[in-house]
Amino acid sequence: MAGIVNVCYNLLQPELPLKGNYNPDMYKLYYQDTGLLVASHDEEAQEDLRKNRNLGTYKGALYENVVGSMLRKQGYGLYYYRNEKSTIELDFIVRDADSLVPLEVKAGDGCPRSLVKMTDGRIEDIRYGIKFSGGNIGFNSNFYTFPYFLGFLLRRFLSERNWVEK
Repeated sequence: MAGIVNVCYNLLQPELPLKGNYNPDMYKLYYQDTGLLVASHDEEAQEDLRKNRNLGTYKGALYENVVGSMLRKQGYGLYYYRNEKSTIELDFIVRDADSLVPLEVKAGDGCPRSLVKMTDGRIEDIRYGIKFSGGNIGFNSNFYTFPYFLGFLLRRFLSERNWVEK
C-alpha cells in the first residue's frame, strides 16, 4: 500500500478481460523505483553495477523492472503470462482498444520465442506484440521492436496505432 513495489499478476489464460482473468495468488514484484532495486543488492553487486561489471547478470532484471515501472506510471495494471508447462512466458501483457498486446523485455537482441508463439494468429485476442530491447525500432510481421527508453510512449503508440488502423 505504500507504493514501494508494483504487483504483476499471472493471467490464467491469454485472453480478455485482464481484470477477471488472473490468479491473485501468483504474482511477481517489481520495485516502483529501480534505484531501490539496485540499493537492495549487496555492496559487491552495487559496485559491479557502478563499474559496469557483470552487467549481464543483472541486466534482464533491471530492464524488466524499468519497463514495469514505466507501464505503471502510464496507468497500466501489470500482468504476465506463463503457461502450465512453463514453455511460454511473457513479461507483461497490456491491452489496446480491442486486443491484448504481449510485451517482452529482452536483455539481448535475440528473437523472443514466447512472443513469436503468442503472435502467430492462434490466439484470437492477440494480433501483435512488442519487444523492448537495446536495439533499434523495427517491425516484422508479428511484433514491433522498440528501445527500452521508448517504453514511456507505449500508451500513445497503442492509441495512435488503433486510430490509424480504423
